[in-house]
Amino acid sequence: MIKVGIAGIGFMGWIHWLAYQEIEGVEVVAICDTDQKRLSGDWTGIKGNFGPAGMHVDLSNVAAYDNLDAMCSHDFDLLDICLPPSFHPAAIEHGLTSDKHVFCEKPLSLSVEQCDRSVSAAASADRLLMVGHVLPYFPEYSYARSIVESGEFGKLISGHFKRIISDPTWLPDFFDANKIGGPLLDLHVHDAHFIRLIAGMPCGVYSSGTTKNDLVSFCHSIFEFPDPNLSIAATSGIIQQQGRPFTHGFEIQLEKATMHFEYAALESGDQGMPLKLMKEDGSVEMVDVGDGDPVHAFAAEIRDVIKALSDNQPMDSLGGAMARDAIKICHAESQSVLTNQKVTI
Repeated sequence: MIKVGIAGIGFMGWIHWLAYQEIEGVEVVAICDTDQKRLSGDWTGIKGNFGPAGMHVDLSNVAAYDNLDAMCSHDFDLLDICLPPSFHPAAIEHGLTSDKHVFCEKPLSLSVEQCDRSVSAAASADRLLMVGHVLPYFPEYSYARSIVESGEFGKLISGHFKRIISDPTWLPDFFDANKIGGPLLDLHVHDAHFIRLIAGMPCGVYSSGTTKNDLVSFCHSIFEFPDPNLSIAATSGIIQQQGRPFTHGFEIQLEKATMHFEYAALESGDQGMPLKLMKEDGSVEMVDVGDGDPVHAFAAEIRDVIKALSDNQPMDSLGGAMARDAIKICHAESQSVLTNQKVTI
């Protein structure tokens, strides 16, 4: 039985809790939060942009702590960090120095330098550091990755990725570079990580966009790769209108097929263009990706986290180095927007 301690019972802590309930051989034995109501099991105030709202949780067999030092003295194997991004480096250090493996929600950190320090610290402690970039576990993206990596339809030629939200006015620190980091580090980092995963590390980027508080608020990016025949672009950021809280999607072209997917959460109801595979013979295959419950994606991710503990080796999609590269890509895009120049990565 793998024992887990969750640090931070906000929206992501709640989603992780739900995911753990779907997995055999793992048990949440400790939680940590500064909110006394949540330590008592009243999670009804938790809300997010997907999944069920928080509810009352039975914590009779779970140790509840109001500080991380105390929780890390508890006997468990994996520290699951669901704290705001600015707290990630210190929490990772707490876990590693307490001889815990660490699973940290994205982003790994707000700076490349701190990412490097955390990755090095995990290696020195001989503990695993895994980062919760869940996008590769969502069924549309998981399918797309499997098709690209299989080579069944030839090599990757081009791709365009989109991830846009309405301004999260309920997050007062969203545009604080020292706390959350704005849309690139909190939102676009998902696609930066996925692009890194399926296409390799870009060698350069040109981005054009708008800013707020010296942080990118919206941008279009064109990435360069060592292979000049590979063309990848992405669009991400915020809009001021609240009628469409979230949208994402992709179009990925291979030599012998193209994959396309779009989804939008609207105040009037969800809309989308389901995942399809368009083949060179003119046929279009609609791909069945299941019921679309996002909690299942987090459960799939955590199953790989648990597998990594037994294998002593994380999947590449969970690795700290891959997460660091995603942050490096985002900072290069930010620099390009602010300087209006192409930036070498």
